[in-house]
Parts: sequence; structure tokens; C-alpha cells
Amino acid sequence: MREYETTFIVQPEISDEGREALCQKLDSALEKEGAVRLLLDDAGKRKLAYEIQKFQKGHYLTLTYLDSGKTVKEIERLLRLEESVLRFLTVQVADDVTDIEARKTEAAEQEKIRKQKAAERAAREAEEEKAREAADREARAQRAAIPDHDDDDDDDSDEDEE
Repeated sequence: MREYETTFIVQPEISDEGREALCQKLDSALEKEGAVRLLLDDAGKRKLAYEIQKFQKGHYLTLTYLDSGKTVKEIERLLRLEESVLRFLTVQVADDVTDIEARKTEAAEQEKIRKQKAAERAAREAEEEKAREAADREARAQRAAIPDHDDDDDDDSDEDEE
């Protein structure tokens, strides 16, 4: 069996449920064709190198699987038909994978590590957002506390005229 990796970019506005439905379609296609799904890596939203269909950002996903080569066409057909998919690319990662169970175990470990890192990143981003909001509130409070002294300039001009 060969190892393939299909990376696809979906529209950034797609809901989590829509993304999950797409992933379920791909998983069922893999199962139907007899391929072995190794992992699905969700790289999140990123800025695109160039605008695609008026989108400047996209949600990146990578599906890794083992197959003899028949499933690639079906996966790409499903991605081509899906309106929310902006671009996709399939590459052959390994020509001959003999120990399938070892590769499955390795992929499960990789997926576990990626999920842990994603959770840490989400927590860090939430913390940064809270800090930004607190700083914004502080700045607004400081601006509200400083009185506006524009009226004093008018009084000085009257003295010059006399």
C-alpha cells in the first residue's frame, strides 16, 4: 500500500458542522474503497498567498491515508464537487508501506500530539484576547478621564484683540 496526503483549503466562513460533514464524506469514501485513514490534521485558518474566489483566508485541512491508488480519484472527485473547497492537492508520501499497524499507531500518536498542541494554542489565544480587551478597556477609561481643554484657547485670543 502507498501513503497519500491530500491537503485541501475550505472557505473560512464554513461552520464547524459543515467542515465535519465534509470530513465524514471523505472518511466514508475511504472506507468504501478499502483505504486506511491515518489522520486528519486541522491546521486552522491562514492567510492565502493570493486571493481565491474573493477569499483572502482559508481553513487548511490535511487527510493522510493508505491506499493502493484507486481512492485518490474518488477523494479528488468529492473535493471538486464540494462548493466550500477552494483548492486541493494530493501527494504520494510513501511508495510502499509494509507495516500498516505500526503506521496506524504512529499516526494515532501524531494526531494526539496535534490535538494537544491545538488545545494549548486555543488557550493561549483566548488569554491574549482577554489581555487585549483589558488593555482596550483601560485605554478607553483613561481617555474618558482626561478632560477636553479646547475651550481655553478661545479665551486667549480675546485678550490679544484688546
